[in-house]
Amino acid sequence: MTDTSDTGYQVLARKYRPATFADLIGQDAMVRTLKNAFAADRIAQAFMLTGIRGTGKTTTARIIAKGLNCIGPDGQGGPTTDPCGICQNCVAITEGRHVDVMEMDAASNTGVQNIRDAIIETVSYRAAQARYKIFIIDEVHMLSTSAFNALLKTLEEPPPHVKFLFATTEIRKVPVTVLSRCQRFDLRRIEPEVMIAHLQQVAAKEGAQIADDALALITRAAEGSVRDAMSLLDQAIAHGAGETTATQVRAMLGLADRGRVLDLFEAIMRGDAAGALSELGGQYADGADPVAVLRDLAEITHWLSVVKITSEAAEDPTIAPEERIRGRALADRLPMRVLTRMWQMLLKALEEVALAPNAMMAAEMAVIRLTHVADLPTPGDLVKKLQSTPPPTDGGGARSSGAMAPSAGPRAQLQPPRIGGGGSGGGAVQAALQHAPGPDLSLYPSFASVVALIEETRDIKLLIEVKNCLRLISYAPGRMEFQLTDDAPADLVQRLKRALQLATGANWIISLANEGGAPTIAEQDQAASRAIAAELERHPLLQAVKTAFPKARIAAIRTRAELLAAAQAEALPELPDPDDLPEDWDPFEDE
Repeated sequence: MTDTSDTGYQVLARKYRPATFADLIGQDAMVRTLKNAFAADRIAQAFMLTGIRGTGKTTTARIIAKGLNCIGPDGQGGPTTDPCGICQNCVAITEGRHVDVMEMDAASNTGVQNIRDAIIETVSYRAAQARYKIFIIDEVHMLSTSAFNALLKTLEEPPPHVKFLFATTEIRKVPVTVLSRCQRFDLRRIEPEVMIAHLQQVAAKEGAQIADDALALITRAAEGSVRDAMSLLDQAIAHGAGETTATQVRAMLGLADRGRVLDLFEAIMRGDAAGALSELGGQYADGADPVAVLRDLAEITHWLSVVKITSEAAEDPTIAPEERIRGRALADRLPMRVLTRMWQMLLKALEEVALAPNAMMAAEMAVIRLTHVADLPTPGDLVKKLQSTPPPTDGGGARSSGAMAPSAGPRAQLQPPRIGGGGSGGGAVQAALQHAPGPDLSLYPSFASVVALIEETRDIKLLIEVKNCLRLISYAPGRMEFQLTDDAPADLVQRLKRALQLATGANWIISLANEGGAPTIAEQDQAASRAIAAELERHPLLQAVKTAFPKARIAAIRTRAELLAAAQAEALPELPDPDDLPEDWDPFEDE
C-alpha cells in the first residue's frame, strides 16, 4: 500500500509503509492470531508488540487501531483485520490526526505526570468519533517505575471503550506486572529470502534497476529490519543513478568485496603476513573501512564455524554461489579450534580499534598477530606431536630413563621419609581433641602428627617457624629433642610448649642439642621438589618440549593430589536434594 498523505518526495520507508495486515511481511503467525481474535470477537484490552528495530511494531499498532475503528465504506462496518482505508476513521488514523487515537513516545514522556495527563485523566471519557479510544505508547520500556505503577490499575480494569497498544524493543525492561495484563506478540526478524523479494518489488515499483547481489548486500546489512533495508535501498537507488551494482553498494556501505575478504582470510590462514597486509592495504585504498574489514573477517569466521557443524548454513541467499563453494572448502579444511582462536582474537582486535590512534594501524597489527598464530598448533595438537617425538638419546645412543608412573606422581615415588614416622591426619587429631576425656599423648605417635596439630590451631607464624627452624633429633609422645637453626627465634621453644599444652592439656618436654639434628621439614620439602624436578627433566615428554622450545623452563610442579585438592576447594557446594527441601525454600533468599 502506497502512502500518499504528503505531497512531494517521500522516503521509501514511509511511502511503502504497510496499511493493512496483508501488506505486512514476515509476520504470518501474528497476523493469523489477530485475524482469529477479531473473527471470534476476543479482542484483548492491551497488546504488547516487541521486536528489533524496523520490524513493524508501530506500524502494526496503527493497523490494529484502524481495524478496531474502521466503519467501512458504507459506515456500517465493525472491527475488522482488513480496514478499508477510505472511511473517515481509517484516513484520519493513517494521517496521524484522529482525535481518539493518541500516540505517545515514552522516551520523551517518561514521568508519572505524563501518564496522568495523557491517559489516566482522559481514559474515563468515551471516544468522541470512533468506536474505541486507543492509546499507542511507543518504546514503552522507557517509562519510569512510578509511571508504570500509575498505569497498572487503569491497565488492569480499563473501560470497555479503551484499548492500549504498546511497542518496545526492550521487552525485558517492561515490568512483569504490565506484561501479565497484555497480549504479547513477538515480531520476528525478516528472513533474507522474504526481504530480498520485498526489495525487488519495491525497486520495480520505483522503476529502479538494482542487481540481485546488491540487494543481497543490503539485506545482510539490514539484519532483518525492514525499515533499515528500505532506507539503504533508497540510498542505493540514489547512489546508482541508473542501474545500481554490488560494487556501488559496497562503496556506499564502506564494505570490502566479500570475495576479497575471503582472499584476506585465506592469506591469514596460510600465515602469509606480507600478502595479508598487501590485501588489507588494497581494500583500504579502494575505500573499505578497516573496522568493517575486521567485522567481515569475524563474520566469515562465525559463518565457517557454523557451516562446519551444519552444512545447510552454507545455503544463505545473501551469499554468492562462488563464495559458498569457497566457504565449504575452508570449513572442511580448518579445524574448529583454529576457527575459535581466530574468533577470539578478532573480538579482541575490534576492542583495540576503538582505543587505537588510527584504525588502519590497529587493523594491520591485528592481521600481523593473526598470521603469526595461524600456523601454530593448538595445545592438543602440540601434546600429540610431542608424545610422538622420540626422546633424545645420551652419548651412547641409549634413551633417557625415568619415565613417570601413570598412576602416581613423582612426589609419591621420591618423597623421603620424615623422621618420626607417619602421623594421623588433622581430622583425627581434631576429633580426639573434641572427644578425649583427658590428655592422651598416644594420639600423637609422630612429629608429623604434632605438625598437623599446630596447623589446626591456625597459628601460622608458629607453624612456619617449626617447619623452618627445628631439626628433629628424637621424638616420643610428650617428649622431643631438637637442634635449632641459626635463624631460630629465641622464644620458639617456649611458644611451642605453650601451644602444645593448650591444645593437648599435657606438659610437653622439649630439650635442645647442638648437633645431630635431621633436616628441617622445609629442607625435606625442598629436597623432594628438587628430586621431582630432576625426575621430570629425564622424562621423554619434557625433553621433547625442551627440544621444540629450547628456552622453556619448569615454573611450578603440582602433583595430582594437589591439583585434586585445589579443584575440590574451588568447587561449588552441592545443592541439597529437592525432596529434602521445604516447600517455601528460596535459593536466592538472603541468610
